Amino acid sequence: MITNLLKEVARGKRGARDLNYEESLQAADSIINLKATPAQIGAFFIAERIKMESVEEIEAFVSVCRKHAYRVPVQQGLDCAGPYDGRKKTFFATFPTAFLLAAAGLPVTLHGTGSLPPKWGVTLQDLLYESGIDADQTSRDQIIQAATETGVLYVPAEQWCPPLKELRSIRVELGMRTVLNTAEKLIDFSHSPYLIFGVYHNTVFERMAKLTTNLQYKKALIVQGMEGSEDLFIERPTRTYIVENGESSLHIIDPDTYGLETSVPEMDWTPVEQLCVSESVLQGRGHLAFVNQVMLNAAVRLRLAEKVDSVEEGLYTCKDLLDNGAAWELYSKWQNMMRSESKLHCRS
Repeated sequence: MITNLLKEVARGKRGARDLNYEESLQAADSIINLKATPAQIGAFFIAERIKMESVEEIEAFVSVCRKHAYRVPVQQGLDCAGPYDGRKKTFFATFPTAFLLAAAGLPVTLHGTGSLPPKWGVTLQDLLYESGIDADQTSRDQIIQAATETGVLYVPAEQWCPPLKELRSIRVELGMRTVLNTAEKLIDFSHSPYLIFGVYHNTVFERMAKLTTNLQYKKALIVQGMEGSEDLFIERPTRTYIVENGESSLHIIDPDTYGLETSVPEMDWTPVEQLCVSESVLQGRGHLAFVNQVMLNAAVRLRLAEKVDSVEEGLYTCKDLLDNGAAWELYSKWQNMMRSESKLHCRS
């Protein structure tokens, strides 16, 4: 069956066509369940990369991934869907932002894996490991208990959706982006009504808006953020799309509007440095650029999830939670509950 579908998507730039939803489900089933050979899977991924995936094709891969994933409504809050290939040049603001949001009463789901192509950057999983948390070795019960008590869920995606682990070697060998780079971010492990989703190119805004509508999120914010992530810039405006009730609109978020625009220092973003800066921000003693960036991202996400009536109100809320130590206290509790071994971390 995959051979016939390959003939449709791999006819070249002029001859290739998008698969309809039923055909896409067949292709996704063949690939996710490894019914296709590695050569066929690789050929399909490359053909789709050249053709560009349609909304129906991505949705089919999301649907099949969801069927093979452990998904439980531990907390119905905000899903932060950033790229699994990590960061190389920018701060992982979404990590400390998650604890600020949880301290404000908004449950957050984070998820990721070890680094992947094409970027091969520092991942959330790398940060956690430096913090003494080996997410791949942490039991599901332990992860869920930490989420229940703190409001922050971190999902090691290849453990909770095993086909992703099975397909890793093919993706590594190809060394390029595939349809899974998008689908894996939308598995929605905790059935979140709200989504913040990072994209690299603004040309995909409309397609991603239609996709999030089809996937029935209550409200989504698509962000052309740092390195294709869901994180807003602090040194310049960020292009975003707000999606709600089947309608979408462009929204430029300018940090200067809120008096937060700040130049970002040059940094060597190793996992250790990412963790140290994150912890400094949560302790209220970080560099102003990163403190402002976390507050802006948190305030916008609180507004998205209807926890505050305005970004300004969100900023006041977040500043208070940093100043009174609530965000740091929650992070410390979560870290202790998740930690599987003792490692050096940056609390000095």
